[in-house]
Amino acid sequence: MEQLRQLIARLFRRPARPAPVSGDDAHPIFIERLREFERRIDYHVREKNTFVRALLHRSYLQHKHHPGTSNERMEFLGDSILNLIVGEYLYHHYPRAEEGDLTKIRSRLVNRKALAAYAKAIGLADFILTSPSASSGPGKGQDTIAADTFEAVIAAIYLDGGFDAARQFVERRVLSALKSGAVVTADDNYKSMLLEYSQANGLGIPRYTIVLEEGPDHDRTFTVEVSLSDGRRGRGEGKNKKEAEQAAAARAIEHLA
Repeated sequence: MEQLRQLIARLFRRPARPAPVSGDDAHPIFIERLREFERRIDYHVREKNTFVRALLHRSYLQHKHHPGTSNERMEFLGDSILNLIVGEYLYHHYPRAEEGDLTKIRSRLVNRKALAAYAKAIGLADFILTSPSASSGPGKGQDTIAADTFEAVIAAIYLDGGFDAARQFVERRVLSALKSGAVVTADDNYKSMLLEYSQANGLGIPRYTIVLEEGPDHDRTFTVEVSLSDGRRGRGEGKNKKEAEQAAAARAIEHLA
């Protein structure tokens, strides 16, 4: 029993503050592009080393033979913060939803695919520090790195600016996708549902039209309008055409209902 207590004490003893990574070439690389990074995440960085650590993939440390730490621990913290913020939002905004439905919606908002999309929307890959082999790997591997780093950035904002700052970032990047309908949070495919309804009621095939494209290349927003033969329409936004079409179909279904 005494050995167990000693083991627990060692595991949970407050560690020394991690050594800054400014001695590595990662820090100058980040400093050169700090203002652009701040603009992308819409947050003013106070402690630069915190964000350098959030952007350090383990492959970069292995490639440079650097003794520091990667962003994996920050990814763990960011995942917890993200789930709390999204869970709290869903709890308050969907008072009639059952626990299982809330869990399903949250999982759609925070899964790897969704996180990679949020990371892509702000061009996070431009700042992630990886080895050449990792940065040129297959698509799914890149998505995983981007998703993990997105969570680490949430942790960095929390450590640097507090919970409210992290909440604001999540609301801008994640919850806005829920509000706009860009993320399908149910098992239903809204385009398929609308097509089935329109054909069953003699309204032909829904027609999707891009009515607006705005924003820089790394943060493009598409607005799509769907119309039926009886004149009823729906409009939605998304970070790509597919998301915007799903959002537009969802709005059209709401009008039909």
